[in-house]
Amino acid sequence: MTKLSVNINKVATLRNARGGNVPDLLKVASDLEKMGAQGITIHPRPDERHIRYQDARDLVDVVTTEFNIEGNPIQKFIDLVLETKPTQVTLVPDAVDAITSNAGWDTIKHKDFLKEVIVEFQNAGIRTSIFVDPVLEMIEGAKETGADRIELYTEAYADGYTENKEEAIKPYITAAFLASDLGIGINAGHDLSLDNVAYFHNSIPDLLEVSIGHALMAESLYLGFETVVASYLEKLQ
Repeated sequence: MTKLSVNINKVATLRNARGGNVPDLLKVASDLEKMGAQGITIHPRPDERHIRYQDARDLVDVVTTEFNIEGNPIQKFIDLVLETKPTQVTLVPDAVDAITSNAGWDTIKHKDFLKEVIVEFQNAGIRTSIFVDPVLEMIEGAKETGADRIELYTEAYADGYTENKEEAIKPYITAAFLASDLGIGINAGHDLSLDNVAYFHNSIPDLLEVSIGHALMAESLYLGFETVVASYLEKLQ
């Protein structure tokens, strides 16, 4: 079964809109795990517009499944990850002003930098993953960095799913086979939803984990967390 890690950034966005602590981010994380989520993902950004750095520290004592922290490895982020020691760190090349992640790493251009950061995290016992587009050269480059896993950036798949899902999935299948051949674990995330996640899961060999936030939160507005989490788990069987 592919694991479901729930990204709770949007819960923090809602909390921050009014100040105070409603909804309670820590309680939501704990409740999602009780409902079956097999991991919790956060993506703190430098301006802390949703997840705050203190949230990462507080979640360490709350998350009992897998804790995944995503972000651009600027020094402040590196320090946070080394302090909190999550199960996994996912490196994402976000610009400071990015609304959401919009590209994978150029693992060839940034190979030396990524290798240096990855070794530091691995020496601390933290599993590493690199956010990449389904481009074979970038998968090969990820192998050269020493990363444990890649996270396939799935926006292009989600965009093309309705019109032609068979064509949309092709580059991801090819990328996944290469990653498996190279001995790299495969995660995926971005714009996966209840509509398209089952086909992706059924098409991608050795898919270890999906990280889903925005769609899951939007779907839960109508159906509720417990129903939506159960639906994802069923589709990821």
